[in-house]
Amino acid sequence: MSMRRAEKVEVVESVQQELQKATVAVLAEYRGLTAGELDRLRKSVRQANGRCRVSKNTLTRRAAAGSSFEKLTPHLRGPAAVILGFEDPVAIAKLAVQLADELPKLEIKCAVLDGNVLPLPEVKALATLPSREVLMAQLLGLLQAPASQLLRTLNEPAAQLARLVDALGKRQGGAAAEQS
Repeated sequence: MSMRRAEKVEVVESVQQELQKATVAVLAEYRGLTAGELDRLRKSVRQANGRCRVSKNTLTRRAAAGSSFEKLTPHLRGPAAVILGFEDPVAIAKLAVQLADELPKLEIKCAVLDGNVLPLPEVKALATLPSREVLMAQLLGLLQAPASQLLRTLNEPAAQLARLVDALGKRQGGAAAEQS
């Protein structure tokens, strides 16, 4: 079954638009996956705010040409699925690695992140990083810690003075009580 030229142009344009929005692309071979397993793959990726593209490699090559995912093209061989992430690249890498573990016929080839090709070991390393939200929370914690320490340091002389005045007041009050 061959595609008409208009269909091919439509697929290329659709993939180009998705690549422009993507933060990461994971390339996986899906030879031997059942239709049900492929559906599960697509659904899992969609739930992680991603998209699993299965199209002819020539069309994917054409769509990736000139984009930050162009380095994916030499790796497009055989039945290839391109898993695109639109937000957190770590979440998509985690999901791809998890699905490859659960579906032995799904084999991750590489990924492209920030225009760089990541071989399988690096994709697995990326998958072990904390998610974007966790990293942001950690960064916020790091940024807040010095500020609260600075605040304590700035407030300390005033606190010492207040304690001294309080102690003197109690001493004065005790002395006044003794006199009467």
